[in-house]
Amino acid sequence: MSLSSKKPIIIIGVVVVIAIIAFGLYKVSQKTPPVAQVEINPNAPVYKIIGNSVQGRKIESYTYGKGKNHLLFVGGMHGGYEWNSVLLAYQFMDYLDKNVDAVTSVIPENVTVTIIPSINPDGVYKVIGKEGRFTAAGITTDKETLASGRFNANAVDLNRNFDCKWQPKGQWQAKVTSAGTAPFSEPESKALQSFVLENTPDAVIFWHSKAGSVYASECKSGILPATLDIMTSYSKASGYGAVKSFNAYPVTGDAEGWLASINIPAITVELKTHESIEWESNLAGIKALFAYYSK
Repeated sequence: MSLSSKKPIIIIGVVVVIAIIAFGLYKVSQKTPPVAQVEINPNAPVYKIIGNSVQGRKIESYTYGKGKNHLLFVGGMHGGYEWNSVLLAYQFMDYLDKNVDAVTSVIPENVTVTIIPSINPDGVYKVIGKEGRFTAAGITTDKETLASGRFNANAVDLNRNFDCKWQPKGQWQAKVTSAGTAPFSEPESKALQSFVLENTPDAVIFWHSKAGSVYASECKSGILPATLDIMTSYSKASGYGAVKSFNAYPVTGDAEGWLASINIPAITVELKTHESIEWESNLAGIKALFAYYSK
């Protein structure tokens, strides 16, 4: 074969090689440039979505520390009716976030803290009309709306939907309320149940309003000794009264009672009003629990 007859083959080969090189360069140019590594603060909270409300709003948890003694703080069980309990939870989170670089000096080394700021986000949304962190500005003062914000979107009183003496109808003051179709029938109650069974916290603290007292929990077997200890510790430090048993009216299906039934100490901290968070008092109570569980 003469050189002239080889030219077409040589030209085709060169074109193919050039095409391959060009395609390779194109692919290289399309690669995502290396992302600069971001230093992650090991003390930053672990964020999780532990469930969703009836209307699909996220139920979130934030966990700080890595100690063996796990404390769970829960706000907003009664939604917008007790919106200040949610605000208190966010204030606690803000406090920990501001001290995140030194969180191990704020939270004892052997303590882990989880905060579920709003277990009933639909009830909160009904009263404040927006999601996320919030202040008192813009919150409705209409008493009927505030009262309806106590319940979830199925009109169920979540603190009557847990498995301790559960009944289809519950009582709130002089009112009869729905307790759901069965214990844990509501997604919000189920989210808390799942979190507790998965993480088995050493104690659970619920923020409510308004009574200005700390209440112990019990179900059918009386009050756990540790429950009395943490009730007393929080009460003395915060200045709230200490009440062993709630007897203003019968309560069935409450979350605190369910926890007592599975041997987890739980207390209910009732703020003095539906508006204030009494931050200094509650911070003192929180620190008292830190001291108790750091022993």
